[in-house]
Amino acid sequence: MPAIATPPIAELKAHLKAIRKGIVLSTTAAASGHPTSSLSAAEVVTALYFGGFLRHDVKNPRNPKRDRFILSKGHAAPVLYSALAEAGYFPKEELLELRKIGSRLEGHPNYRRLEGVEASTGSLGQGLSLGVGHCLATRLDGFDSRTFVMMGDGETGEGQIWEAAMSASKYKLDRLIAIVDKNGYQQTGSTESVLDLSPMAPRWEAFGFHVQEIMGNKLEEVLPALQKAIDNKDRPSVIISHTKKGWPIMDILGADPNHHGKPLTKDECAKALAFIESTDL
Repeated sequence: MPAIATPPIAELKAHLKAIRKGIVLSTTAAASGHPTSSLSAAEVVTALYFGGFLRHDVKNPRNPKRDRFILSKGHAAPVLYSALAEAGYFPKEELLELRKIGSRLEGHPNYRRLEGVEASTGSLGQGLSLGVGHCLATRLDGFDSRTFVMMGDGETGEGQIWEAAMSASKYKLDRLIAIVDKNGYQQTGSTESVLDLSPMAPRWEAFGFHVQEIMGNKLEEVLPALQKAIDNKDRPSVIISHTKKGWPIMDILGADPNHHGKPLTKDECAKALAFIESTDL
């Protein structure tokens, strides 16, 4: 297909700054949540929603011909909420209601509560199966819809992921694009120490996927990788996105490289917002 006309990098980085700020502000206001797991995925999510790769319509969010984005690593909901707010699905002020009683912005995405959310996720390992289902359904309907599924690297230890991968390969779902946010950590420690799945690329290749490996915190690498994945034919794609948890505010968060499920203090929040505004990373 013709190359997607992506906006200038400067424009995408403006959206990226806003999404990062939304993550930091919302989790600090909630005094809970997963800011570092969300920040590692911000570049990819920015590229999807604002780079022209994810075809979606704020005014008609349930258009059956739309593309889908499924956040399988549902604990990183703040990155999805921040992107949806930036895109205009709901007022940005509502981000400060994250995890509050009665809020639509639950700790994990809820399909029944918020437009723009494609699947209720958070029980890890299920997103790729959901993506396979969406691809098969839209194929039956005769639509050219694409489905993007973002997983965590720790999550790929779930057996259901590989059952879904086998199905995707069997049915040659070339409109399924999996993304592994490989930030190196999960709840209880490094992914290497919990269940080492390296080298990851050959595993996906063995399951019949078109595989790319990129530095996922660089928009300059994310954009062409998404284009190549969309251009791929006759088999599903996976992008192994090497990222850093908490990027780019790791120094503000202290010595713990995982910092899993820990919100920023108000002082850390102020420093993080100032750094995000000042940096071109």
